[in-house]
Amino acid sequence: MNNANNSVTITSKNIIIVTLLSIAYLLLSRFLIGYNSSQLVLVGIFNILFYASVITRKFILGFTIFIVYWAIFDYMKAFPNYNFNKVHIGDLYNLEKHLFGIHDNGILVTPNEYWKLHSKTWIDVITGIFYLCWIPVPLGFAAYMFFKNRRQFLYFSLTFVLVNLLGFVVYYTFPAAPPWYIQEHGFAFTPLTAGNTAGLARFDAYFHAGIFKSIYTKGSNVFAAMPSLHSSYPVIVVYYAIKNRLGLVNVIFVTVMLGIWFTAVYASHHYVLDVLAGISTAVLGIYLFNQLIKRSKVFQGFIDRYEQVIQ
Repeated sequence: MNNANNSVTITSKNIIIVTLLSIAYLLLSRFLIGYNSSQLVLVGIFNILFYASVITRKFILGFTIFIVYWAIFDYMKAFPNYNFNKVHIGDLYNLEKHLFGIHDNGILVTPNEYWKLHSKTWIDVITGIFYLCWIPVPLGFAAYMFFKNRRQFLYFSLTFVLVNLLGFVVYYTFPAAPPWYIQEHGFAFTPLTAGNTAGLARFDAYFHAGIFKSIYTKGSNVFAAMPSLHSSYPVIVVYYAIKNRLGLVNVIFVTVMLGIWFTAVYASHHYVLDVLAGISTAVLGIYLFNQLIKRSKVFQGFIDRYEQVIQ
């Protein structure tokens, strides 16, 4: 550590640590889920930014929080949740229809089924754009907060990871099939089912691109629809954007949030129940994080030390 500013400097010890961690990540990834070129890209980006300059080093060390999240998410492929608990398929579908069913030509259908029957090209385009925001917006907001307020950056990043971990717990205790699964496969459980773009395929078709197809072929587990973390992420962004008084930008974040919620149902990737569960997970994660900040001196100390590293 540099006594002048507490930032991590390039030393032989740090070079060895970064090198060993990079190799360990690649080896563990190969062992658990097999080699993927994205793993090498991630290691390359980390190493380049770590050695490029002081500010890029601080930046990538701050974003290590998100890298840890991504690694955990990726490794879930090695431990499918349906190996631990029964997958909920028909019961969720029937509850969704009971609570939020829509009468269409005298037939009671779920909101997903209704929108599949009444999709419009202009809605396909707009909702596709909204759904493309689910990762770029949180990461872009995190980058902005990194340069604006390092403390708030850490609060946002750690809240983001905590919400994801809460979601992962539900994934394993309550495996759930997405609406498109029933549309494609019925009510019987079929393990190793591949990811599906569902309604988002209409966006790909309109633009003659495979944007969403490439995304969903990399999914960790299709039986992880409850809660919808797609719906959780914008809630966290909106909370911290309002907390940091970003003014009219908050209108954009709220619009994106509502758009993602609607798209999740419109494109048959989530039930309304999944979206509500995602919102609840985000609210719970924010509450728990705030309680940790208030009550845990150990956690406060961790954040203080982390802030010194990236300050």
